[in-house]
Amino acid sequence: MCGIVSLYNKRQQPVMPETIQALTNVILHRGPDDDGFHVDEHIALGFRRLSIIDVEGGHQPLFNETKELWIIGNGEIYNYKELQSWLKEKGHVFHTDSDIETILHLYEEVGFDAPKHLRGMFGFTIWDGRRKLLFGARDHFGIKPLYYTETPDSIAVGSEIKSLLELPGVPREVNETGFYHYLTFQYVPDPQTMYKGIYRVPPAHFFIIEDDRIRLEKYWNVEFKPDESKPFSHFVEGTRAIMLESVDKHRVSEVPRGAFLSSGVDSSSIVAMLRTFEPVKTFSVGSDIPGYSELDYARRTAKFLGTEHHELVVNAQNYMDELPRLIWHQDEPVADPSAILLYFVAQLASQHVTVVLSGEGADEFFGGYNIYREPHSLRMFSHMPSWMKSSMRSIAEKLPDNVKGKNFLIRGSKSVEERFFGNALIFSEDMKERVVMEDILRSSTYQSPFAITEEIYRHASAYDDVTKMQYLDIHTWLRGNILMKADKMTMANSLELRVPFIDPKVFEFAATIPTKYKIANGTTKHVLREAMQDFLPAEIKTRPKLGFPVPTRHWLKNEFYQWAKEIIFEAKVDHLINKAYVLYMLDEHREGHADYSRKIWTILIFMLWHQIFIEQKISFGPYVSPTVESRRKKTDLQHIG
Repeated sequence: MCGIVSLYNKRQQPVMPETIQALTNVILHRGPDDDGFHVDEHIALGFRRLSIIDVEGGHQPLFNETKELWIIGNGEIYNYKELQSWLKEKGHVFHTDSDIETILHLYEEVGFDAPKHLRGMFGFTIWDGRRKLLFGARDHFGIKPLYYTETPDSIAVGSEIKSLLELPGVPREVNETGFYHYLTFQYVPDPQTMYKGIYRVPPAHFFIIEDDRIRLEKYWNVEFKPDESKPFSHFVEGTRAIMLESVDKHRVSEVPRGAFLSSGVDSSSIVAMLRTFEPVKTFSVGSDIPGYSELDYARRTAKFLGTEHHELVVNAQNYMDELPRLIWHQDEPVADPSAILLYFVAQLASQHVTVVLSGEGADEFFGGYNIYREPHSLRMFSHMPSWMKSSMRSIAEKLPDNVKGKNFLIRGSKSVEERFFGNALIFSEDMKERVVMEDILRSSTYQSPFAITEEIYRHASAYDDVTKMQYLDIHTWLRGNILMKADKMTMANSLELRVPFIDPKVFEFAATIPTKYKIANGTTKHVLREAMQDFLPAEIKTRPKLGFPVPTRHWLKNEFYQWAKEIIFEAKVDHLINKAYVLYMLDEHREGHADYSRKIWTILIFMLWHQIFIEQKISFGPYVSPTVESRRKKTDLQHIG
């Protein structure tokens, strides 16, 4: 797990070493153990290392026998030993036991097809001095981030946006189209970011930079292939087998490991399976507000599984104090309150281990979100002719908001493509009319959220409604929210997060499970729950998903109220946001007239981000958390001894 930056000068001018060093130093937290640089003609590679595999020999950049190929990489390749053996048989000579060197020789052997052969999480760049090009790729599902930008002089690619902002000529400007989408989704969907001119390399894509331009190509597609011919037991047994194999693969490291533990089936399953291979340290976090903490359940699960358990309670003041720095670590606004609790549990874990396993991805792959049950509850509408549904919607929309069943009738009259934008729908288009300043809303940059979802749904047109929802979430919610916060909040603490559910082999099997087995017996991810029944206590197998719940609804009425008002008044976003309406929502929420907590939080996170990155009112420099610094000093003493 590391941080990388690559710089290509389009004018074929030499890159100054101090330039690539400046871009690399700002992501010190991603790799506090080591750095490395390579400058060759008009390109430069910069690297920050968190030592996990081949601790002694894995220094980067790495090179091939002729030193014509150089690589920097972020992530872990779990099948690198198999690839390494195959490549050695082909005559390749390895100088290290690093998984990243394996990618370099794989590129020598198969060229641009290299990413197709990798099983893991990765973002990497290879300088091919023979062909005078930069080649790189991002993993299949977007576990590891990768961004790029272009100026008149250069093209830069890096693990974090803050590196690219250090490049002369990169503007600090709000991408207005990204802002509209953020208000819908609570994050900016791929490939855009909240910055004008900065983009993500989408998951399952590689890039090539040559002849002064960058081009991107897709190397893999998400495809569901439900197999109706197999019995339920086949999927239960297969899920258990593939997950045990994946967890075992994800154990590879030369440093201490542990696991996050909430109270649900996802993280509990990972811990239980990991426990079959080795003793486990587990880490949980909760708030001090009753009803917003799962620590009791996590504690009981840890006791049942026999782990060495550690937990942390976070209060409103802890949360408020750390929030600005954590938004700096996120690079762009992501309005998921649980991201902050994830930071705190990562901080706790970093005091004990360097690698943690976690349960992200189970819901998207195995059908775990409660909203996936909606097509079943709305099945009565599926046989109605379109004119009847249209009339019903027209009547329902005219009903007062407090009429029971109004929303049910409206949603039932819509297709899944019309009603489902993913697991977050913060501001409707009607609400945006009140929140966004009219000049901005009417500008040429406005884009409907359907511009994001229509293309995704088009590729999923042959699937049933539940599978369409999974497909959409994999292409939006998983990569834009779940994996972004997982990477940024753990790397803020120089901690490597691994996600055994989000694995190409796991998905390949999960994609064969018919919907009738995913959503069944009044619950979700039914196959996974049954597959894990011998590992977990009965109460965990049936518990609904909560994750790390955050009491923002309560805090915005009390501890956060005055703080929120100050942010609203001070942020210089009057050209974008109707502050009067935001203040109205805050007061209505405080008085209990409406629950506007998610909407208010989405606006507040954007305003804080704007103060940090656009106004630069709040500044942070290269940072290593105190717990990581302590860990480094301890390691240094051990080496001295």
